[in-house]
Amino acid sequence: MNAEFDLAGIGTGLPAPTFDSQRVFRAALHALAHPGEITAIDVGVEAPPGLHPAAAALLLSLLDQDTRLWVAPALRDAVAPYLRFHTGCVPVSAIARADFALAADPVELPPLADFAQGDADYPDRSTTVVLQVRSLGVGRRYTLQGPGINDAAEVAIDGLDDRFVAEWNAQQRTFPCGIDVFVVAARTLLGLPRTTRIGA
Repeated sequence: MNAEFDLAGIGTGLPAPTFDSQRVFRAALHALAHPGEITAIDVGVEAPPGLHPAAAALLLSLLDQDTRLWVAPALRDAVAPYLRFHTGCVPVSAIARADFALAADPVELPPLADFAQGDADYPDRSTTVVLQVRSLGVGRRYTLQGPGINDAAEVAIDGLDDRFVAEWNAQQRTFPCGIDVFVVAARTLLGLPRTTRIGA
């Protein structure tokens, strides 16, 4: 075992890995297919400090040994070893090389354009971002429009900032390229596929 792992300090992963990962994966797909709908992720994981349980369950379900993961500095020391131990993922420091990225909050999130965007032939070769916020269901209200939404949907998010919204809407010009985002808070999840437009 690599000396960088302190096994005594690494929390438990998914209690029932096969069953739980399938359940979380289905919830993630549902969230992306229904932007604006807040989804509960009720899986008992022992997440490291600073990592929301929903983010832990999501990443434990989606990452594997072929996945390159970028973790924001505020979470890197505690979270990267945890996820690497449980999933075998490969931590990377260059965000443009990341398949997945995790940010403790929008302030720590690099410019969205710096992440892998995919290309016209392979738009799926882009980064999926897991972004933590203070709360979902309360806070500032946003209007979402796009595929999967009947006319418009309203969602309240406590912790999103204007920079994120501006950069998010700017990526609409590069479709089908762009990133997808899972916004998480505590044990809840919101999917933002690249096709969704955000209005304040």
